[in-house]
Amino acid sequence: MNRSESKYYNTARLFNQALIELLNKKSFEFITINELCKKAGVNRSTFYLHYDNVADLLYETIDNLNKEFFACFAEEDKDIMKKLAGKQKEDLILITPRYLMPYLNHVKNNKLVYEVSAKYPVLMKSNEKYKDLQTKILFPIFKSFGIDDKESKYISAYYINGVYAIIDEWIKGGCVEDESDVCNLIIKCVRPL
Repeated sequence: MNRSESKYYNTARLFNQALIELLNKKSFEFITINELCKKAGVNRSTFYLHYDNVADLLYETIDNLNKEFFACFAEEDKDIMKKLAGKQKEDLILITPRYLMPYLNHVKNNKLVYEVSAKYPVLMKSNEKYKDLQTKILFPIFKSFGIDDKESKYISAYYINGVYAIIDEWIKGGCVEDESDVCNLIIKCVRPL
């Protein structure tokens, strides 16, 4: 990483931290660029070098939080496609505590940012993120179970939207319930038998 890239990432990190700190004090709708710049210790023109508006910063902040989350997984868990090859069907079921608990812990630890994300799914381009999950993970798993491509898009939409709806309700409620209870509820809904 050269010096200018390092400076860019450092500034972005400052803005990400400033946004999270401000979310602890007020609603996203009322956070201004001036407040962000003051909190980050960066001038307004620098903000506009990085972002068009506060929503862009929020999108980047959530994206960075997700990258931090995926970095927590063991190396063998990162390349899910390699992991799918040659697995038994029962090993292809990813709605398990092993995969859900780290995600639920991550959401709870960063609930302020995820509250805003849940409130503005269009702004957060959620559909784009789920498309990758669908094509890279779910479709190959469904194929292993003998589910054809025509049905896969409907079944994956059901899984993704169902799991997201439970997590969304949990976030809206302030993540009060224990993560293990939410995990068990998701498993119960997705795999009732």
